[in-house]
Amino acid sequence: MGQGREHGREVGGQTATKSKNDVPVFLFDIDNTLLYTGGAGGLAMNLAFAEMFGIQDGFAQVEFSGRTDRYILQQGLACHGLGNAEPVLDDFTERYYSLLPRALRERQGYLMPGFPQLLDALASTPGVRLGLATGNFSKAAAVKLEYYGLHGYFSGGGFGEGSLERSVIVRQAIESVGDGASLEEVLVIGDTPHDITAASENGVAGVGVATGSYSTRDLRASGARLVFEDFSDWQASTRALIEASSLRRQ
Repeated sequence: MGQGREHGREVGGQTATKSKNDVPVFLFDIDNTLLYTGGAGGLAMNLAFAEMFGIQDGFAQVEFSGRTDRYILQQGLACHGLGNAEPVLDDFTERYYSLLPRALRERQGYLMPGFPQLLDALASTPGVRLGLATGNFSKAAAVKLEYYGLHGYFSGGGFGEGSLERSVIVRQAIESVGDGASLEEVLVIGDTPHDITAASENGVAGVGVATGSYSTRDLRASGARLVFEDFSDWQASTRALIEASSLRRQ
């Protein structure tokens, strides 16, 4: 990929400049942003649900994309009149975690374009902090990242057990990884409008990448500060992300 080509970059029509004093914080979603598991998470969750309640395909009516795992579990229970998630959360997650590694092996997944190179480039930039703002339960996030070789890049984050609402997860990620950074220094990167609106609700910028079910148009309409088709041109993407953080501070 040529270093001069800024693939898929949009920054509100403004020219970004970098300040040497910037300390950017990048918070990544996992599924369909960093990697695609081939539906392994959904498979393992459905198997755990069937073990507990004898109901096959228990999450068939539940939206997964952009939602927290706690929300998904709550909605699955509600669809079958099974009450609140809190009393069954520990049992469910224990079963889910035990089933997830096999599901990952059975499904054909892959890293999204530009990974891990984009993470390597960001991590090598002085002062940059990388974290997660994911709907995954924390242990499930760790299992997925380990399986796909991305486990060493992130210093913490916000995870799916933290709330039904993604905006709360993003707030927890900012508190965990930000370490006193101003909101202008934080960018949340994800593939759904839920990622973008959750960022906006916390006063930080959302960055959309159209490697999931939503188009660049969808992500832009949800308020994304910066939109990419994908991160295949990871060198240009790295520059654009760093510059977008700098522009936020001006």
